[in-house]
Amino acid sequence: MQTVNTLIESVKNEVIGWRRHIHQYPDLTFNEQKTANYIYEQLEKIEGLQLSRPTPTSVTAYLAGAQSGKTIALRGDIDALPITECSGETFSSTNTGVMHACGHDAHAAMLLGAAKVLAQLKAQIKGNVLFIFQPAEEVPPGGAKELVEKGVLDNVDMIFGLHVFPNIETGKISLKRRVFSASSDNFDITIKGVGGHGSMPQNCIDPITIGAEVVSALQQIVARNLDPLHAPVLTVATFQAGDSYNVIPTTAHLAGTLRTHNKDVRQKVPQLMERIVAGITQAHGADYEFKWTTGYTIGDNAEETCDIAQQVITNVVGEDNLIIASAPMFGSEDFSSYQEKVPGCFLFMGSGNKAKGTTVGLHNAKFILDEDVLDIGVKMHVGFVQQLLIS
Repeated sequence: MQTVNTLIESVKNEVIGWRRHIHQYPDLTFNEQKTANYIYEQLEKIEGLQLSRPTPTSVTAYLAGAQSGKTIALRGDIDALPITECSGETFSSTNTGVMHACGHDAHAAMLLGAAKVLAQLKAQIKGNVLFIFQPAEEVPPGGAKELVEKGVLDNVDMIFGLHVFPNIETGKISLKRRVFSASSDNFDITIKGVGGHGSMPQNCIDPITIGAEVVSALQQIVARNLDPLHAPVLTVATFQAGDSYNVIPTTAHLAGTLRTHNKDVRQKVPQLMERIVAGITQAHGADYEFKWTTGYTIGDNAEETCDIAQQVITNVVGEDNLIIASAPMFGSEDFSSYQEKVPGCFLFMGSGNKAKGTTVGLHNAKFILDEDVLDIGVKMHVGFVQQLLIS
């Protein structure tokens, strides 16, 4: 154990450097070529890894142990967000309008650190480790789905993922057994009316008033059409129509998202929504278009991987710093695509420290990472492999 701790300590500063470089040069979703190239270059310096580029924006590294056994995958996402950074960090983003405000830079660096440590433990490993540096977590259909379709997990037995979280104190780690995140689907509704002069509404079919009625009626789905124990979040996030004071427009566009933890609800809501839209538009003599875009599926932590994760958390940060979450989040995570293929567990690592000012939430222009979490992340990744493949 002392040898492992020494190895982890030896990469500590390197991990910080990797993270800061990736943070300073962020890439948006579906455009992570430069970040992937940088990660590939760092992995090339580590002996014993077999590298691959499943897509131009992804990297995988395969570590074959000295003896045969299970194959464990460890995942880190690498894409940034369309946000202009206001953190004040000396290594702030050099790409205007692009920022690592969700900690993906940290995830990639922690996984690089784990790869370097575990490569030096190859002689002790009974099995294999697959390191997945995944693009496109932030935007559906997501990078995980594409990598699964390309067969990246075909010979993998289980997978683990980590995510920094400033709402939790640094040093604590949250585990939610079974469902931990919601599915995320998007919808577009176009109300088609008849435009005209604002002073003569009697000659028009106003898509704005119809759209307002639709927005109000859609909320009845959650309030009155579904079991309250399985209530989803249904949000109309945009309402766009018209561009003049005295012109009633021809169309109005509504768009939003559905988040749920229940597969049956996910299937039922689109049908209920279209029924409402069809009824209201018909009543007013209007027409409509309804488009449903399927996003990430429900995240579900398998019990067997949760048992392993709980033991690793206890080993790394102590039982007092283990949080057993009682409810899933309504946020979504494309790690769920991996979990449809193999058993997996996704954990949230606290990175909040009031004294350091690192409690600003994710996806915020002022997000700052407590870099103490990087060392913990490396220990967690290494811990999964120790628990499963090193006796």
